[in-house]
Amino acid sequence: MEHNKIRKVVIAGGGTAGWMAAASLSKLLGKTLEVSLIESDDIPTVGVGEATIPTLIQLHELLGINEQEFVSKVNGTFKLGISFESWRDVKEDYIHSFGFTGKDCWAAGFQHFWLKGQQMNLAKDFGQYCGELVAAQQNKFAITPKQGLNYAYHIDAGLYAKFLRELAEEHGAQRIEGKIVGVNLENESGFISSLTLESGAVIEGDLFIDCSGFRGLLIEQALHTGYDDWSHYLPMDSAIAVQTETVSEPVPYTRSIAHEAGWQWRIPLQSRVGNGLVFCSRYLSDDDGKKLLLNNIEGEPINEPRVIKFQTGTRRKHWNKNCIAMGLSSGFIEPLESTSIHLIQRSITRLMQMFPYDGIRQPDVKEFNAQMSSEIEHIRDFIILHYHVTNRADTPFWRFCQSMEIPESLQHRIDLFKQTGRVFKVPTELFGENSWTQVMLGQGLVPEQYHPIVNMMSDDELNSFLRGIDQYVNTLVAQLPSHQDFINHYCKAS
Repeated sequence: MEHNKIRKVVIAGGGTAGWMAAASLSKLLGKTLEVSLIESDDIPTVGVGEATIPTLIQLHELLGINEQEFVSKVNGTFKLGISFESWRDVKEDYIHSFGFTGKDCWAAGFQHFWLKGQQMNLAKDFGQYCGELVAAQQNKFAITPKQGLNYAYHIDAGLYAKFLRELAEEHGAQRIEGKIVGVNLENESGFISSLTLESGAVIEGDLFIDCSGFRGLLIEQALHTGYDDWSHYLPMDSAIAVQTETVSEPVPYTRSIAHEAGWQWRIPLQSRVGNGLVFCSRYLSDDDGKKLLLNNIEGEPINEPRVIKFQTGTRRKHWNKNCIAMGLSSGFIEPLESTSIHLIQRSITRLMQMFPYDGIRQPDVKEFNAQMSSEIEHIRDFIILHYHVTNRADTPFWRFCQSMEIPESLQHRIDLFKQTGRVFKVPTELFGENSWTQVMLGQGLVPEQYHPIVNMMSDDELNSFLRGIDQYVNTLVAQLPSHQDFINHYCKAS
């Protein structure tokens, strides 16, 4: 399969996905491309993707974005991890942080040393050996060049799209106002040749990026790509979002609070708080979900609660013919570990790595799709882990999660950790060994044994080893200002 040289890229839809793609392509490849983005002021974006993970910093560095300006403009705060509350069991909490816990050795991860320390009553909670986690607990934060914390951002998604739009237009991207009413295909190849707008205008292009949201206007409605439904693994199908006034200083982490048939997010920005409830409609109605959410928020609502329906899963091909789906049009896992913006970023990065300047070739398409599928499936397994490995059995929903079928790939990881304490990261995987360890321990999965290399240390040496890490973490955190003080000094929203 070959197609004409790619000179014009047309992005269908705005929002975070559309403007991330437009900003990246125009800034990094723009001298050789014409980049256009079509969006309608009449079509709202989902716009609740307010939590990110540390990988976004890498894209911003590529784009030459000034961090202080960015955080200020998007009303942002900082994020050191996610607090999982009542997930292991009711009123049992833990934090999945972005940091590294303790010190590994060549043969075994830190969890093996910690396990023996626990058995001997020498060790504190696992998370106390991680600077990011302790800083989150103490509501402290700073960006320090030498002893840097791993961090991400909480952002206003609408302001972020606006910020990226300014960057994209500065580098030559063109915004076209209008509603797409037709996707025109070539007779022989089935490639997309142009898009027809409600005004009658026809926008031609060589490569099309579908950022039309759940509708999948190009990738599905026009190209019939197909969708793999994962709702048997991830039964959530509904979300309710509402914003509230700020009543306290922002914490440097996302809160994920488990409820009877789902979980609630709480994301602090500088001038407001983003709240939402993710739930399964088989166990909770929309009306009851609204009541549950509104009864568990802090501060007065500043907008009407909005219901969002979705189906967990992934498009069978993210790149089909001359169309690439990004964002919600490519699929949706769910927002539990804040991976949506990361997957947009990975799609953009992979596209730029394999950009088909001289025409679309099947090996590129196949490799792109294989890499996206692999990454998404590993993220899917990590999300399922939170639901399946739990001691909660207090409601029908949690009993279903405990007993549901899970992918073999995840079952293997659970069995390996339970029986041996071992975790191995797949090379292209997003979540590292420490993330898997934090969540498996946090959800109540304790290994049956530790690696025998730990016994090379005497009891005194192990005690000294653990105390040394603990002291290092506490010394680091003691030097940090409060999260709010750092924001006031570094990036106060104007």
